[in-house]
Amino acid sequence: MRAVHDGRVGVAVTNRTSDDGLRELAARAADAAERVRADPDFPGLAQPEEPAAVDGYDEATAALGPDEQARLAAAAITASGETPAYGFFTSGVTELAVVSTTGLLASQQLTDATVLVLASAEGRSGYASQTASAVERLDPSACAVEAAEKAARTNSARELEPGAYRAVLEPYALADLLQYFAWDTFGALGLLEERSYLSGRLGERLFDENVTLWDDALDPRGLPKAFDFEGVPKQRVTLVEQGVARGVVWDRRSAKRAGGDARTTGHAPPVGLQAYGPLPFSLSLAGGEAESLDDLVAAVDDGIYVTRVHYLGIVHPREGVITGMTRDGTFRIRDGKIAEPLVNLRFTVAMPDVLADVPALTRAVTLVNQSDFYGERYPIGALVPAIATGHFNITGNGSLPGI
Repeated sequence: MRAVHDGRVGVAVTNRTSDDGLRELAARAADAAERVRADPDFPGLAQPEEPAAVDGYDEATAALGPDEQARLAAAAITASGETPAYGFFTSGVTELAVVSTTGLLASQQLTDATVLVLASAEGRSGYASQTASAVERLDPSACAVEAAEKAARTNSARELEPGAYRAVLEPYALADLLQYFAWDTFGALGLLEERSYLSGRLGERLFDENVTLWDDALDPRGLPKAFDFEGVPKQRVTLVEQGVARGVVWDRRSAKRAGGDARTTGHAPPVGLQAYGPLPFSLSLAGGEAESLDDLVAAVDDGIYVTRVHYLGIVHPREGVITGMTRDGTFRIRDGKIAEPLVNLRFTVAMPDVLADVPALTRAVTLVNQSDFYGERYPIGALVPAIATGHFNITGNGSLPGI
């Protein structure tokens, strides 16, 4: 609850939704508003607006109980065959409601389902995952088969000399790298505070012309959302158009701070993330012309193949530098074909370099889960193809697969 008095803003949070709990919440928010200074960047409470109609709710997914969830998880375990498998199936319903004394009243129910399988034994590992707003779009058995087949190909992994390589990144790897790059690069607060790679560069061609990127919470292929955490309607925002930097996402607070023609795009974050400013939670990268991953491998000719990344960290937000490690399916590419498996590799990459030379992308795009399921359930995901890049910097060798 946010209470406002003469420009002073107090916020209180609770998980007690009884009448007494809500009365206490209101009292704490009002008390906090009396104890702080006026906030010059507070734009006032949002006025009512009609959001776009989106369909992010599926009755069958909402109705799933623990027995059916367990059956779907068991289907994945059974399909993994002789390779030991770990994973989970999860589904749920999220309801977001925003009400204000300005007359604003907005409410939406969302459903999401995710299956994840890690097929792993000593010296081999493979990964696969599927996410959708409707459970009927998931195939747990196929997910397990994908992970097990990948694991079987990682046996007898070799080390690789550090250096810059051409690379194929599966959607799992690309989605995570893009999301980490986006936190500072494609949010308005990062732009205003000059933490963004786009600071002073809007309107310039910064990436390969094959790169077109949006933030689009309205896309029915993703996890659709109608409004942000202030009740403001979501908008599709073009971030990059054929390699040219076009914009960032805004909330009302950052727009007021910027002044001029800046306007909210419906990207106010939850209370706990307000210090980070508006965030792109619905990234969508346009696909290309390649029909398959084999086409990307052929385009790379000599390099590496990366299924997944983890242990990501942002080294230099202003230049988009990210560090991490590959995992669960890293291979050497020779003569346009996947050759021997590799150990997990350490990398440090500048995402502008990764996106500056993109010879090919797959036509098909995949919804990749970006929720961690540790806090409140608010489903987010990125719609991305697989990509061939001319630059991926390997800094060292890690452990064998499955270790």
